[in-house]
Amino acid sequence: MKRRATPPPEMITKVNVTPIIDVALVLVIILIVTAPLLSAADLPVNLPEARTREAEDQRNVSVTLGSDGALAVDDRLVTFAELGSAIAARLTDEGTDVLVVVRADSNAPYAQVRAVLDEARGAGAKRLAIATRQKVEKRP
Repeated sequence: MKRRATPPPEMITKVNVTPIIDVALVLVIILIVTAPLLSAADLPVNLPEARTREAEDQRNVSVTLGSDGALAVDDRLVTFAELGSAIAARLTDEGTDVLVVVRADSNAPYAQVRAVLDEARGAGAKRLAIATRQKVEKRP
């Protein structure tokens, strides 16, 4: 009996890119999910309560007003004098139809909130909203 000569197995010379693509797609998904969370400033803000929260899911420019009067546009701290130009710069980057969301602390004086809204309107914002926390309804 003659045995057939089997050819030696071929060496794998190509890189398997499937695991690399899987890891890259997972990283892209993580970035897409966490990117909206990074646009708000890290000022401690106690938002007032309301029944609806429709505007926070859209692409927007976030203006944060702390109870001590500290201001931030997205994640950048600004003074009140710089507020109008900072909002105008963000609106030119994103377009004028972007929603400007004012995240004001519930203990901030209303006069300051109104001044921030006026500055945003003066900077060219056409759509304004005030951020709130979801009000928890108590069941009887």
